[in-house]
Order: sequence, then structure tokens, then C-alpha cells
Amino acid sequence: MFVYEIATGKQVFSIVQKKQTDWEPSWSSDEGIFAIVVGGESLFYDLSQGIEGFNATTKKIGGSKGGVLSVGPGSSPPFIAIYTPGAKGAPSMCKLYKYPALAQNQTLACKSFFNADRVEMMWNKRGTGLLLLTSTEVDKTGASYYGNQALHFLNTKGDSCSVPLSKEGPVHCVKWSPKATEFVVVYGYMPSKAALYNLKCDVIFDFKEGPRNCAYFNPFGNLVVLAGFGNLPGNVEIWDVKMKEMIANIKCPDTTHFEWSPNGEYFVTATTAPRLRIGNGFKVYHYSGALMHETIWPQGQELLAVEWQQFAENTFTEPIITKAKQEGIKSSQPEASKKVYTPPHLRGGNNVDKIIQPQSTIPGLPPGYTSSQANNKKQGAQKSQQQQHNNNQQQNQQQQQNQANKKRNFDRTKTRRESKGEGGAAGNNNQSPQMNKNQNNATPSPSNGEATVAPGNQEENGQQQQQQQRPQNKRNPNNRRQQPHQQQYQQKRQQNNNGNNEKPHENNIQEGHQQNQEKTANHQQQIGGEQQPLQQQQQPSKKAANPEKDKKIRNVAKKLSDIKKLKVRQEQGEVLELNQLNKIAMEAKFLEELKALKLSN
Repeated sequence: MFVYEIATGKQVFSIVQKKQTDWEPSWSSDEGIFAIVVGGESLFYDLSQGIEGFNATTKKIGGSKGGVLSVGPGSSPPFIAIYTPGAKGAPSMCKLYKYPALAQNQTLACKSFFNADRVEMMWNKRGTGLLLLTSTEVDKTGASYYGNQALHFLNTKGDSCSVPLSKEGPVHCVKWSPKATEFVVVYGYMPSKAALYNLKCDVIFDFKEGPRNCAYFNPFGNLVVLAGFGNLPGNVEIWDVKMKEMIANIKCPDTTHFEWSPNGEYFVTATTAPRLRIGNGFKVYHYSGALMHETIWPQGQELLAVEWQQFAENTFTEPIITKAKQEGIKSSQPEASKKVYTPPHLRGGNNVDKIIQPQSTIPGLPPGYTSSQANNKKQGAQKSQQQQHNNNQQQNQQQQQNQANKKRNFDRTKTRRESKGEGGAAGNNNQSPQMNKNQNNATPSPSNGEATVAPGNQEENGQQQQQQQRPQNKRNPNNRRQQPHQQQYQQKRQQNNNGNNEKPHENNIQEGHQQNQEKTANHQQQIGGEQQPLQQQQQPSKKAANPEKDKKIRNVAKKLSDIKKLKVRQEQGEVLELNQLNKIAMEAKFLEELKALKLSN
């Protein structure tokens, strides 16, 4: 470690420092005392007579191995705080001294505590009060991944105590007021709590819970900002410390730097690199929440730091806090939509009735759990519904089976008549009711008891058979394919029957069947002739289709549909993002592209 004189740039001091943490030296406010911990010893150099004081140490305190030393601001000679970690079951300890009285029996205040691997010392502006934020690397109870934290207080009057925290969790931020008589602590699991304490560690005011992890006092201590930056959305609350009331609540997302102005009325929020490299810029706000100035860096450029111009103390007077709202400007950055998120399947139209209502829960039981009585009722209703469903299925199956049986009997009767060519009493037992009705028109023969069909009734029988075949052909298309085979079969049967000199009434019946089949075949040829031109007309259109062109048309049409939806959302007052606005601007280009695709061959 090296120390240089700024006026001349000359090296005035150097020492080997092996510690990688807590190695920083400490100076008094007037730079008259230089203190550092090296090799377990606290070394003090008196520089009141100049840089020659680095030649030799004026004070030494041993037993500070692994310790931390801090020189308080304010009065001269200053107060000194020395922290010594515990070892072999002994507690850690922090002692206050008044320089140059650094003997063991000259301590002003002492505070001992356990569970402290590291300690952070925070003095008030006058150097009369000290806060110790202790932390452990590992939480032995397993409640936190980041270890345990605790806050302790010491003052130069000899008082020491632990700061009470009413909520479990880490300590996010501790800040002293510039008035040096109070401090604020932000602590606890999210949503965290914030409280204002006095020098007796009593809670003056509780700021309740909220999404915040840092606090900032203005230079006069009459205003305090509680904010949630980092992984929080950027809520900023401005509080009047004297009246204990909130003045404004604004949002400053993506803030990496916050600083009050020296006059205590304005503050700046900035987005800087390398923490964030996109959307860099800074904004200046009035404590009433009004935006006074905004500068956004162009895309691709980075802002590294922002800082207020510094002034000497007592340059500005303490501002008078009022509730009057200052007139500001409107931010050029797009605001995030304040509408509640709606799932995609509920978007578009009135979907109020489709909102899923949360299930009622019983304390101590998982969501959706109901009592045993309710479960029994629910199960009984489900069983009755299932039983009714099964009964309906059985009825449907029975009806389908009956229809299949009727059809099967009808087909058997028809096949038997076609194969035998008989219409007498031998086929009456297996014929359908319609066929029996047709057979009633036949007259019995006195010689052999067989029925003969009258010439006038052959046409009626042929028409009835044709009516029976038409619905069957509609139900089963395969019958049309089978009819040419049936015609060949019937023609062979007829030739055989003619060769064997069959009876006249059998020839009449076969002729009726043949006429009906010829009518059916002619009807099918007409249908086939009508379908063939349609197929020939459809074939050229399939050949002319261009799948690549159709795909492009569909893509352009989809983009135009999305633009139409975005326009509807914009008309409803919703604030759209920049890429969505750019998409709407491309509508004319997409329309021309769609027109060109449709006109092209």
C-alpha cells in the first residue's frame, strides 16, 4: 500500500498489507491522524506537524488480529473504534476510545456479541454515535442462504445496546440522519419493514411494509426517500421526517444511482453502465414527485456516472417542506402498462364470465381441499352421473345392434331371393315385412301352392325393391361397387335358368329383377358421368396451385391481423411498446405486398 502527497505527487508512505478485506486505512476529519491495522496491531501516525509523522508511529495497540479500526468524524481529537473478533468460544467485542487515551482501562464504551464473522461500522455526522452491522457467512439454523445479521449501537457517553428489529430477515440498509440524532433501518423479508429510531434505539415512527431495500436522507435530514432498486421494480417514497407523512410515491425503474442535490429539494436517478448498458440516462425530480429534467443517452452509448456539483457547508438553508405539487415535464420513455395480465385464451371480447375463480381453502389444509361430507356428496353425484352415462351407452348400443340385425335379415332375404329366384311360400319365413307385403300381391296356384306374380304387379315390386336399395346404397358406398358383379352373376343365373326351361312365373320374377338392376346401373352411370367433369375441372386448379406463394400470403395476412388487433388495443387507451408501434407503421407495406402476391401468376 502506498500513500502520496497530492501537491507534489511524492510518495510519503508505504507498507505491506496482506489482508484482502478490511485493509483500508482510516483518517481523521482534519487528516491529523492516520490509523491502520497491520499484522494484528493497530498503528497510529500523528500528521499534525506534516508528512514527517509517517517516519514513526505514535501509538500502538496489540491483540487486534483480524480486527477492524475506524476513526470517527467530527471533533478533534477524534473517537476511535476497534473491533476484535472472538476466538475459542469468546465473544466478539467492540471498544470506543478517545485519542490519544488508548489504554485498556480507558475505554469509553464496550459492546460484546456472538455470531459475527464480519462487522461494518457506521458513525453519525458528529462522531458521537456508532452503529455496528454484524453478519455471519453461514446461517447454522438454515433459515437464510446469506447468514444472520444483527445491529448494535454504541455512543461516546458509554451507552450500548442491540437495536430491536420486529421482523425476521436480512438488514437491507442502515442510514444516519444528517442531524445525528436519529437513524432509519430497512430490514426483513420482502415486503420489508422500515423504522425510524432515536439515540436510545426506540422506534420513533414505523413506515410499515413495502417493496424497498434502501434509504436516503437529504442533506438537511428533513426528507427521507425509501426506495426499492436492484431486483425490485423501482418504487420511490418521499417522506416528511418531521410530520411523519408521505409526500409522493413515484416509480423510477432501472435505477442504479440515486443522489440528493446539495440544496435538499431535488434528487437525481440514473441508469449507468456497466450495471446496465441499455437505456442509460438520468432524471431530476422535485421532492413533490414532479419530473424536472430528463436526458436519455442514444442507443449504443453508455453513461458511466452522474454527480451533483459540490458546495461548501452552510451554502444552502434548510428548505421548507410543503405539499404543493410542482409543475414538471412528461417523460419521453414509454410507461409500463398498468392493466392486469390477461391469459391469451381470455383476450378479445367480453370474457368476464370466463375468469377462473380461486377455490376456497380451509386454514392449515392445501388449496382445493374440502370436508369429508362435501367429498361424499361430490362422489355420490359423480357416481349417479356415471351410472346415467352407462345406461345411455347401453341403450345406444342396443339400438345399433337391433338396426344391424334388421339389416342383416333383410340382406339375407334379398340374397336368398336373388340366388333362388323364388317368391313363394319357401321364402316367406325369412323375408322382411316389406317383402312380405309385396308377396301379399301374389296369387296362389291351385296345383302346387306356389304364388304367381301378376303382370301388373311386377312394376310395383321392382319399384319397391329399388326404393329399398337406394337408402342402403347411401349408407354403404361399397354396394355400388358390388352391383356390376351382381349383374354378371344374375345374367349367368338367367342364362342357366333359360337353358333348363324354368317355370314361367320364375322367368317373370327374374325379368323384374333384371329391369330393376338395369335402372340402378343406368342411374349410377349418370352419377359417374356428372362426377367425372367435376374431377376434371378440379385437376387443373390443383396443378396451378403454388404452395410457396400460398405460404407467403398466409404470413402477410397474419401480420395484418396482428396489426388490426394492436390498433384496437391502441384505441382502447392502452400504451403500446416501441416495437408494437413500429409494427403498426408497416401496415401499408404489408398491404402492398399482399396485393402484389395476389396479382402475380
